[in-house]
Amino acid sequence: MRMLMLGAALVMTSAAMTYSAMADDDDARGAQKLAMQGRDDYWHCLAREYSRDSNQGLSEQDFGRSVAGACPSERQYYRVALLDYLTTQYPSIDSGAHLATANRAVESAQKDIVTAFVKHRPPQK
Repeated sequence: MRMLMLGAALVMTSAAMTYSAMADDDDARGAQKLAMQGRDDYWHCLAREYSRDSNQGLSEQDFGRSVAGACPSERQYYRVALLDYLTTQYPSIDSGAHLATANRAVESAQKDIVTAFVKHRPPQK
């Protein structure tokens, strides 16, 4: 009887660990999906900003300032979703490091859109 109870306890423990691992995988996949959606939404918003007719005469610096202030809700959602994903994937790393990474990702997106703007604008007269 004791062996039967021990066996049942092992099966239950194994099942609980498997369920926990599966739940963690689901959390990680969900967090990754939200981070990717946040990135895509932010990029689409920046692309709309890039294509505004009112940007035609702007200098690189003026366009950079415009982009830095554009899309505040999309930018914040991306930052938070990426922070959540990084925290889920790497729980032992300090949250400050994750926040710094998320901030660098946002800055990189802004820098990329400014670079594209500079490369594709008509020559200044």
